[in-house]
Amino acid sequence: MSKTKDKRGKGFFRFFWGKALAFFSNFGASHREKAVELTRFEEKELENLFVLLLMGSFTGIPSPPSFIAAELLPHLEHEIKVLNARAKASSDAMAEIIGLLDID
Repeated sequence: MSKTKDKRGKGFFRFFWGKALAFFSNFGASHREKAVELTRFEEKELENLFVLLLMGSFTGIPSPPSFIAAELLPHLEHEIKVLNARAKASSDAMAEIIGLLDID
């Protein structure tokens, strides 16, 4: 009788240990995913800050010397494409109304 109890105990222990390992192994994957997500968010924020520093004159922030900005502009190719696409897609309702009223 003790042998059957012993086998049940080992089976339960193995089952429990397997479930516990699976549960805790998911913690590592979860933390890695969150770390990658946070790193991507930081990258986007640093990219936005970079654009703000170079194009700061549009918002009233003093911009760097023009020769430095000109050298760094190729790194903003994607941002400039996005800016142009948004400008083309947006509509200026006030300009349309003034155009209809023939106000100069």
